[in-house]
Amino acid sequence: MALACVACTTTAPGSDWSERLQGSAIVLLGEVHDNAEQHRLRLETLRRAFAAGWRPVIAMEQFDRERQQDIDRARREAPNDAQHLIELAATPGNGPGRGWNWEFYRPVVALALQYDVPLIAANLSNADTTRIVRAGYSAVFDEASVAMLGLGQPVPADVQRAQEREIDAGHCHALPPSVWPRMARAQLARDAVMAALLRQHASAGMVLLAGNGHVRRDIGVPRWLGTEAGRVFTVGYLEQDDSAIAATAFDAVVRTPAAPRADPCIEFVRRASGK
Repeated sequence: MALACVACTTTAPGSDWSERLQGSAIVLLGEVHDNAEQHRLRLETLRRAFAAGWRPVIAMEQFDRERQQDIDRARREAPNDAQHLIELAATPGNGPGRGWNWEFYRPVVALALQYDVPLIAANLSNADTTRIVRAGYSAVFDEASVAMLGLGQPVPADVQRAQEREIDAGHCHALPPSVWPRMARAQLARDAVMAALLRQHASAGMVLLAGNGHVRRDIGVPRWLGTEAGRVFTVGYLEQDDSAIAATAFDAVVRTPAAPRADPCIEFVRRASGK
């Protein structure tokens, strides 16, 4: 009888994708945000790569870009204190039950401090994404920034449709279709901002830690990278029963058991219906 895998990796036959974590590589590592086993496996991979000599910039979705100065200040004040950095730089409200579970991310922050590599706040804040949903890109970016990010160019129809499908599914099919394009616009902006940061630090080598939706090749950050896209290697960390994202959206896939969780749609649908 075949045994079910505890953590299965899919990539090209005979290859070990972790060997990509060296030199000036640009590596995008995904996650299901509340899956502790995925965080553990990803951290082990990073620790091995750092022990072997890799010194990339670490960019994290979990920090909003406005908090970069807080990250830098925390490192000056307490160079080896990951908790101090999180307390100073995490956006209020992004704690257990209300966003990021910092128990999962503290070891990555500690790794950056241990090896003294740059730690970059990579995300567009919820406040900015809300402005974009309500009023468009000009509510957050000036014309030069829109052009630099590539947001002024028409989005291919297949990418737009795929992003809207993700919005619909991610919100438990409880939102009216009229809202999908505006919310997809905010997701596109997040990906474009993360891609701009990767381009900025591309020469040094970089690893981006973000949700699987951001790291997928077809509609995520890589499609905004232009000439740098060929240097990118993406790894999706998916749950075994997750068929929502095709494995072909990544260069490699690590599958783990699903994390125990209540059905998130029950509460979401209740709030969306106003009951």
